[in-house]
Amino acid sequence: MFFLLNDVVLTVRGAELAPVVMLKRFRALDFEFVRRLGQELYAQHPLLQFAKPERAKRLAALIMAKAPEINAAHFSAPADHCRPEEVEVRLAHIEIETMAYLYRRQQEGKLDALAADRSVWRRLAA
Repeated sequence: MFFLLNDVVLTVRGAELAPVVMLKRFRALDFEFVRRLGQELYAQHPLLQFAKPERAKRLAALIMAKAPEINAAHFSAPADHCRPEEVEVRLAHIEIETMAYLYRRQQEGKLDALAADRSVWRRLAA
């Protein structure tokens, strides 16, 4: 499955990222814990999706496991090593057509923060 994390489309396969022995541990986590984990990761690494892509994939898999309707997340840290509560979080469900468009742009080397923002997040001024 595809998951948009900030401005990167990740291919997430739950079975690869969460072995059966780990599933019992993950079951005990609630969604707010997973959200806070994302804030902590992005507080340390504001460009986690590039700096630590495997951690980014695991975060995406956890989000999807706890909230299957969500297939996009945006974590915005104001600075390196900020406090986790300063990291802004936005979650979304994007239609398959939009996800396919973003994935195609990424494959062509044309997906960047501006393109993702225009298609999904709409944070930047027009």
